[in-house]
Amino acid sequence: MSGQPAGATDAGDVQAAAPYDEADVIFHGGEIVTVTVDSRESDPRPEAVAVKDGVIVHVGDYQEAVSRWQGPRTQVRDLAGRALLPGFIDAHGHLGGIGLQATLANLLAAPDGDVTDIASLQAKLRAWAKTPVGAFSQWIIGFGYDDAMLAEGLHPTREDLDEVSTTRPVLAIHQSFHLGAVNSRGLRELGYTRDTDDPAGGVIRRRPDGEPDGVLEETAFTPASEKATAGLPLTALAALFSKGVTSAASFGFTTVQEGGATLKNLKALRDAAALVPFKIDVVAYARADEATASLEEDPVGASQEYKQGVRAAGVKMYLDGSPQGRTAWLTEPYEERPTGTPEGYRGYPTIDDPKVVLDQVRTAYARGWQVLAHVNGDAAIDQFVEAVGAAAEEAGPGDRRTVAIHAQTAREDQIEAFARLGVIPSFFSMHTYYWGDWYRKTVLGEERAANISPARWAVDRQMIYTSHHDAPVALPNSIAILSSQVTRRTRTDQVVLGPEQCVSALDAVKSITIHAAHQYFEQDRKGSIEVGKLADLVILSANPLTIAPDEIKDITVAETIKQGTTIHSAATAAARSEDPEPGLEVPTDYQWHGCC
Repeated sequence: MSGQPAGATDAGDVQAAAPYDEADVIFHGGEIVTVTVDSRESDPRPEAVAVKDGVIVHVGDYQEAVSRWQGPRTQVRDLAGRALLPGFIDAHGHLGGIGLQATLANLLAAPDGDVTDIASLQAKLRAWAKTPVGAFSQWIIGFGYDDAMLAEGLHPTREDLDEVSTTRPVLAIHQSFHLGAVNSRGLRELGYTRDTDDPAGGVIRRRPDGEPDGVLEETAFTPASEKATAGLPLTALAALFSKGVTSAASFGFTTVQEGGATLKNLKALRDAAALVPFKIDVVAYARADEATASLEEDPVGASQEYKQGVRAAGVKMYLDGSPQGRTAWLTEPYEERPTGTPEGYRGYPTIDDPKVVLDQVRTAYARGWQVLAHVNGDAAIDQFVEAVGAAAEEAGPGDRRTVAIHAQTAREDQIEAFARLGVIPSFFSMHTYYWGDWYRKTVLGEERAANISPARWAVDRQMIYTSHHDAPVALPNSIAILSSQVTRRTRTDQVVLGPEQCVSALDAVKSITIHAAHQYFEQDRKGSIEVGKLADLVILSANPLTIAPDEIKDITVAETIKQGTTIHSAATAAARSEDPEPGLEVPTDYQWHGCC
């Protein structure tokens, strides 16, 4: 098990060992934030932390640490006033997608990119097509455009992308990863014509004459992303996990997720780790539709044990789409409906038949798989709550820690239902920053937008909640996760979106440390700085608990430490090669399936 190295004992045994043992490192001289389950912002902070063999062996007085644990080979690290926190735990994201994000043309708007309009989007795609990866890719591919941030306020069309190329298929992926736009050549590759019916759970947007306009939603978009990424050079596919690990570590993450992998990709993940073990822990969830329909006896292989840094934990369901893309399934109409949709448009479900949803939950519970469900719209949440309630009643009592991923438009009564059913809401809190203004004006209107990512409702009920980055939808930016929960300040208008939903800095930190560890059933070995736990640590430029809320966004990650070993250092990152680590490869049958 990654969580308990050989020789480690419980907290009392380690602290009482006598008369002398040598630590590998002692940290002191900074603000040490332990983030225990019952910690408070006013708690006194320890002076020192000692680490031996990847495990924390001392938390407390500095002189005691030195006298008890310092030996000739002990490294004494002065934090120089910086903050030491538990390593961050990714409550939901896509490791392969993080690597993909770093591989494709960057179509993001500020502050993560500089695309401002269709012309700059086209320029980015043309430039990427000439790069070493782009030149050998079958498709020209970019990721991250946001129609809410483009000057035109529109998705690019087939005609816009025809200006990039008429001889190669082109795909521009929306930042939500639930929509995308292709050129005319891309439509031909997909076989989409005026006579093609919309697939279940998806839409092929059309011109007035019935011809596809290039914009594809949900299940209509999925084949485009699969075809395009499958056409990347094998060298690029082989680097996806490596780039994902490097990127996540640079933001302080010591545990990450591969959420919603196909069974094929789950095998590829394990095969990659068998070649070279990952330097951070990866928790994988298979697609629920595949896993529950599989004829294999145990297609997931869920376990609490890590092997070469990877373990499967359960399955992920997909019940609706993207609120920013206006495909999420709501109970009330969108403030402004997308062009071509009927009056009263509320989005749509991914799975129409509630019996299918119930069967997926029921099967997962029967097989001991933890269930994560993508539910953005409150109608999708209703569907999920009903299925969880029925399946739990059939299965009987159990500590299942079912997770509602995103829960973006959860109503207060639905948070109550989560509490009753033991469902952990994992909020995509950065929506308040990235799309808060879009929600206010276009998606939900002022009143509903004020309560997106309603973490305060969970805190008020003393519930455990987590927060995530959902990369590649956003960068795996831990600091943005914290800032967005504490300030809820929007990107463009700089307004506070629903101030009553703001939470404390400690609540925000818990959501990516001890509470995320609880979500993974790993709270006994991760998520806080306590004797006997793994030395998964992060050093920050400042303590988010003591600086002004509006300054949290300016914190930087100085160092990331996994089981006592530095896996990212900001001081040396610039000098380090950006090439993938030698040998850390993805088997060539890996195929990115999308998210999120």
